Amino acid sequence: MRVAEGDPQRLFLRSLGLSLCGILLYVCGHETMKTIYYDDELKDEFSAAQIKAKRIDGKYRYLRECAADQVLHGLFYWVLAKPLGWLFLKLRFRQSFVGAEKLKNLPRGQACFLYGNHTNAAMDPFVPNMLLWGRDLRIIVHPNNVSMPIFGHVTPYLGALPLPDDREAMDHFTEALHQTIREGKSVIIYPEAHIWPYHTKIRPFKDSSFRYPVEENVPVYCYVNTYHRCLFGVRVKTYVEGPFLPDGSLHPRQARAKLRDEVYETMCRLSEKNTWERIRYVKRGEGTV
Repeated sequence: MRVAEGDPQRLFLRSLGLSLCGILLYVCGHETMKTIYYDDELKDEFSAAQIKAKRIDGKYRYLRECAADQVLHGLFYWVLAKPLGWLFLKLRFRQSFVGAEKLKNLPRGQACFLYGNHTNAAMDPFVPNMLLWGRDLRIIVHPNNVSMPIFGHVTPYLGALPLPDDREAMDHFTEALHQTIREGKSVIIYPEAHIWPYHTKIRPFKDSSFRYPVEENVPVYCYVNTYHRCLFGVRVKTYVEGPFLPDGSLHPRQARAKLRDEVYETMCRLSEKNTWERIRYVKRGEGTV
C-alpha cells in the first residue's frame, strides 16, 4: 500500500535510511589517528620491511644489456609491472593525477630527472611508471630493494639502481646514470631517502642528488602524492610540477643548490593539498611535523 505524504511510516523509513547512511559513513570514514615519534628527519626510517641489505660493491652489475637481460626487462617491466601497477593504484588508492600532461609533453627521447615524496612502500614504485607511461626509466633505490630473497632478483629488471657502497661501485653507478640519460630514459629519485608512511609534509633533503641533472643539463620535474579520505578508504591524488632547468650561469655547486631549493619549495607547496592525516609525526620533545 502506498504511504501518504507526511505519513508516520514514511517518516520513520526515511529516518532509518538516513541513520544507516550516517553509520556507514562514520565507520568507513573514521579511523583512530596513529602517532609516531621521531628523532632525525634526515635519518629515521619507518618502513615496516625488515631486510638485511647486501653490500653493493664493484662486482654489482648495474648495466644489463645482453639479450637475455633485455628479454627479462621487457617481461617484468612492460608486460607485468606497467599494467598491474596501474590496476593496483586504481583499485587500492583510487589514484588520480593533476599536471601529468607536463611530463606527457616531453619530446620523445628527452630524458629528465623526476623527484617524488616517499610515503608508501607499496605505491611509490608504481607512480613514476604511470606518470611516464610509454617511457623507460630507472629508479635510484636503497640496497634493500635488491636484497630480498626472490623479488630482489627482479627489481633490477624493473629499473632499480641501488646506491653504491664503495668507490668502484660508485664509478659503475655513475656510468649507469650517464648512459641512462644518453639513451633518453628518465631517472626517478626519492630525495627524502627514507619511507615515512602517509606523511603529509615534505622532509628536508640535501642537494647532493641534484648534481646529476646539473651535470647532464636535463630538466627536472617533481611530484607529490597527497592523501584524501573517501567513503571506502583512502584516495591519492598526485600533483606534478616542472620543468625546473639547471642554471648554467652558476657554478655547479651553486646550480644544484638552487635547483634543490626550487624543487623543495614546490613540493612543500604541493603537500599543503593533503586533506587527511592517517599518521601524525611528532619530534621527541617538540610539536607536530
